[in-house]
Amino acid sequence: MAAQEGSTVDIDTSLFITVSGPPGCGATTLCEQLADAIGCPYVSGGEVFRELAEDRDMSLNQLIAKADESDEIDRALDQRLQQIAEKWGMSNKPFILESRLAGWIAGDRADLRLWLDAPEAVRLERIDDRVETEAEMRVREVSEAGRYESYYEIDIDDREFYDLHINTARWSKRAVFTIVRAAIEEYDPEIDEGAFRTPPIDP
Repeated sequence: MAAQEGSTVDIDTSLFITVSGPPGCGATTLCEQLADAIGCPYVSGGEVFRELAEDRDMSLNQLIAKADESDEIDRALDQRLQQIAEKWGMSNKPFILESRLAGWIAGDRADLRLWLDAPEAVRLERIDDRVETEAEMRVREVSEAGRYESYYEIDIDDREFYDLHINTARWSKRAVFTIVRAAIEEYDPEIDEGAFRTPPIDP
């Protein structure tokens, strides 16, 4: 992938990192920066969701609507992401998994779980050039939160689950990358007392 702003320093790590957050939080930008600096692959839940839409010959909006009707689509997505997490969790190689439930799906396989967020107005401005409209984004967020709680008893707003929570509206893209880079470089697996760990969810 092309180099992104702030990814000028290589990162030597073998961590399995998950990145989560709502639409417009800056997850894609950070993942591209990290993947470039670490020299590792990353998988986006959005990309897998688009693959599911293509497999079913449906538009994204059609697939989103179908996901509201039953748990088939969500579970198919989560199962694919879980298979990816299992593969990379056992590889002892650096990897980045990005999705709203990435941290929960990876469970203890993940070494570092990140949550990115920003005020709604900022996120709406960031997605202004995307296919998804403002109304669709709001509906999707509410719908997804309800489904996660129904399927897995997950409170998507629970921030205690994550190792690092960043409001990306407070810093530039470069600064967000720098914060995360510092967390990766200072990561010590021996310092785990009191950490909130949990097995992966079972889609």
